[in-house]
Amino acid sequence: MSKVTVNIQKEVNPHFKSVWTTNKPYNILRGGRNSFKSSVIALLLVYMILRYIKKGEKANIVVIRKVANTIRDSVYLKIQWALTKFGLLNEFSCTVSPFKITHKPTGSTFYFYGQDDFQKLKSNDIGNIIAVWYEEAAEFNDAEEFDQTNTTFMRQKHQLADMVRFFWSYNPPRNPYSWINEWSDSMVGEDNYLVHDSSYKNDELGFVTEQMLQDIERIKNNDYDYYRYLYLGEPVGLGTNVYNMNLFKPLDELPSDDRIIALYYSMDTGHSVSATSCGCYGLTTKGKVIRLNTYYYSPAGQVRKKAPSELSKDIHDFIKATSTQDHWKGARIQKRTIDSAEAALRNQYYKDYGQHWDPVAKKKKIDMIDYVHDLLAQGRFYYLKNPYRTGLRYADNNDIFIEEHKKYQFDENTLNSDDPKVIKEDDHTCDDFQYFCTANARDLRLKV
Repeated sequence: MSKVTVNIQKEVNPHFKSVWTTNKPYNILRGGRNSFKSSVIALLLVYMILRYIKKGEKANIVVIRKVANTIRDSVYLKIQWALTKFGLLNEFSCTVSPFKITHKPTGSTFYFYGQDDFQKLKSNDIGNIIAVWYEEAAEFNDAEEFDQTNTTFMRQKHQLADMVRFFWSYNPPRNPYSWINEWSDSMVGEDNYLVHDSSYKNDELGFVTEQMLQDIERIKNNDYDYYRYLYLGEPVGLGTNVYNMNLFKPLDELPSDDRIIALYYSMDTGHSVSATSCGCYGLTTKGKVIRLNTYYYSPAGQVRKKAPSELSKDIHDFIKATSTQDHWKGARIQKRTIDSAEAALRNQYYKDYGQHWDPVAKKKKIDMIDYVHDLLAQGRFYYLKNPYRTGLRYADNNDIFIEEHKKYQFDENTLNSDDPKVIKEDDHTCDDFQYFCTANARDLRLKV
């Protein structure tokens, strides 16, 4: 094995010394964005496994995300980063099917799993386990999901290890009644648990760059509560109003110094009972997101409701008219997103025009709302007060988009719960906005 030359004191902020030195089996690291808690865990896990490798022993570590398709761009790369810091990446082989990082001489391995494939996870007899890491632990449904797997891993403890050490890392949800906030709070003071809080303010080694600080300051100035939640890791609570309408910025016309480079469409559907809303969004070279136009059809009060075949034609005409306007000539359509519960219109549209709409991978309502909050707090969302005209019925007006968001509220009877609900009335543009932000989070530079 190559000689390890990493200087941990230059890689781990002093604030995390207790995490590095504790011998407690259960370690909960909670904190805001850019607190580097995940980096500390990754470095510590590599350090732990190297102690066995130096002895010629085979030792294994399990890393778990709630959803398997998030592994590659998060924990998998993070462990590779940590191995690179130790100068040892070339001594490990990295595979993605399945996700494993294996020490070539000893077979010591980092195993990566999604909790969504629990049966596969439960049945794998890995053996020689020294540690388990649950990254983005707030994504899990409840503490029972941890309990289901923890016992399995404890039974597979390495014979030279005193215990299997467990790590949880997450950004606290803004709802103080979220199950994970209540669970971690209940573990404070427990003998076997270390509960550690951190934020970007704990950085003494200069990991938070000037550019990061500028972004943080911008969000702090735009939406102070969101800043406290996102960067300080504080569960600031939920007001009755879902959004701060001051962050919806009106435009009389498109900016002359910032062209639109990509178009996105997002649709919430209703048919005979409720409205169908389709939003046309533009992304600019400077990262602005603009609601360009809205198609909105409500069957309320109409004797004959539109059939899926008629809605299909309406939506196709709306996309054709908006995507070809000279104001954003050359901008290509990147994605069409639709409510995942909608099948009739999606199938009808494919039959009529051979074009697929992508069903949104729905999350909890509060989590989809949080993507919108992230965009708003960055000060990058705008809407055209008077959309450039297409001449189509049910289009060319963004007023309904603003009015629905003004009225959009949480049900106050559910605020003090783990799963707060919104009032499901006149919320169709709100839904299409959430689907757009959720489905295109990476393109929009939102938290993923």
